[in-house]
Amino acid sequence: MIVEETSLKGVLLIKPDIFEDFRGNYTEVYNTKLYKAVGILDDFIQDDLSTTYKGVLRGMHGDAKTAKLVQCAYGRIYQVVLNCNKDSEEYGKWQSFILTSDNRFQVYIPPMFGNGFYVLSDIAVYNYKQTTQYGDAKQFTVKWNDPRFGIVWPDNNPILSNRDR
Repeated sequence: MIVEETSLKGVLLIKPDIFEDFRGNYTEVYNTKLYKAVGILDDFIQDDLSTTYKGVLRGMHGDAKTAKLVQCAYGRIYQVVLNCNKDSEEYGKWQSFILTSDNRFQVYIPPMFGNGFYVLSDIAVYNYKQTTQYGDAKQFTVKWNDPRFGIVWPDNNPILSNRDR
């Protein structure tokens, strides 16, 4: 696997190996030993999966305790990570990634970063590992189009939950 630093300190882009033959393909999604060897020392204790339809934007959410490892298991998404740590020199910086079931890329997101995604395909299945149980840490929500951050999304009129409006 290839692990790349991103423009956000602590956020990593992970490109797992994909093995293909006449039957299809195979990817090892997570291996504690390999991830610890590249510096991801977290103990992930909860895995979540969401199915989301085209045009939906989920996020920006995060908290002070939870690290996440996210991936698009099916479909295609536009992933955004935002530094929400007001004590950081990088506060307000963001980066986007295209995650697909074909490229199998993963993004490692440390605590105090907002996490959001927009679905580009008809349906997307989003998988994320977490270092805390959902609800154990007080979450924050940053409005997806907060002018302070200038996040560029593929759609200026996405489908949103009440929380994300």
